[in-house]
Amino acid sequence: MRLGLRILVDFIFHSSWAFVGVNVFRCTLAIFVTLSCVPPIIPQTQPVIETDQPGISAGRPFSQDQTPAQQISGSIIGTIVDQSGAIVPGALVTLTRDNLPDQGVVSDQDGQFRFANITPGAFQITVNAAGLTVQTFTGLLHSAEAYVIQPISLSVAAAFTNVRVEPPRAEIAEMQIKDQEEQRILGIIPNFYVSYVPNAVALNSKQKFKLVWKTGIDPFTFAGAGITAGFQQATNTFPGYGQGAEGYAKRYGAAYSDFAVEAFIGSGVLPSLLKQDPRYFYKGTGSAGSRFLYAIANSVICKGDNGRWQPNYSNILGNLAAGGISNLYHPPNDRNEVSSVFRVTAMGIAETTVFDVMQEFLIRKLTSKHHQYKASP
Repeated sequence: MRLGLRILVDFIFHSSWAFVGVNVFRCTLAIFVTLSCVPPIIPQTQPVIETDQPGISAGRPFSQDQTPAQQISGSIIGTIVDQSGAIVPGALVTLTRDNLPDQGVVSDQDGQFRFANITPGAFQITVNAAGLTVQTFTGLLHSAEAYVIQPISLSVAAAFTNVRVEPPRAEIAEMQIKDQEEQRILGIIPNFYVSYVPNAVALNSKQKFKLVWKTGIDPFTFAGAGITAGFQQATNTFPGYGQGAEGYAKRYGAAYSDFAVEAFIGSGVLPSLLKQDPRYFYKGTGSAGSRFLYAIANSVICKGDNGRWQPNYSNILGNLAAGGISNLYHPPNDRNEVSSVFRVTAMGIAETTVFDVMQEFLIRKLTSKHHQYKASP
């Protein structure tokens, strides 16, 4: 197929030379006759279009039939003022056009701006100035046009202020205390000294003593002292008090005093002086082992009013003070020696440890009206 096409082309090419001379003469004659019949061309000037359209220079030559290749670059000029008419220097003016990168200029000291050598077509002007609202302007730039924009007026931007209203920390702590004062084990036994809010607000001194007072006058506290005195009476603990109604009354007074002294010093005085929180903060998350260690540690560490963990001096010294002061009202023959005071202190710390472990694993399930529990991270 390729060989046949090549032979055909060669035949046509070579056979054509026979007519070259004749054809050249005929073509020359035809061109001469044609040119002699064409009338001369008279140049015409392009009409001038008068217009009062804003932004278009009056009296300029303009043709709607211009092609992109014939269009001439133009310019855009404007002035920035505020709502009072005062000039606004330093405003950022951005020129946006389709399929072209944005251009930006800053208004000068007279509030004026200018974009030169701009390709004709639709455009948008955006004006930004500090403290003033953003304004936009759209227009159409024609070929060779000096487009003058009427003064762009910027109004004062509305000021928005976010105000976050929160009650004082003391009021928040007061609300949390009220929740704690509703917590009772089996609906009877007060459970005021545990917080189920891990990030609870620290108590001030007044609130710490208020919690001591609330616990001290609770009916169950009086009933508990009576139950303790009854066991002591039955086992003849502190025999110096004797038996009968008088002996029971003395044992009742001593039992209540033991509680009151320990609570007053260990949960009121020392926490206020040392800036420590007397409450147990329920953990509730993590493995059983981690929660167990957390509960044990809380007998010797506590949260400070600054939210940081620190040695629980209030509990340790409170038990020590309670053991020493109790010797003042116990029968002379039943008063403890110095070594016994330290032994009583150790027993008090051990009791706190057992109680904290129970708080972590058992008591919450038995406590009514525990509020706002959130798992600690």
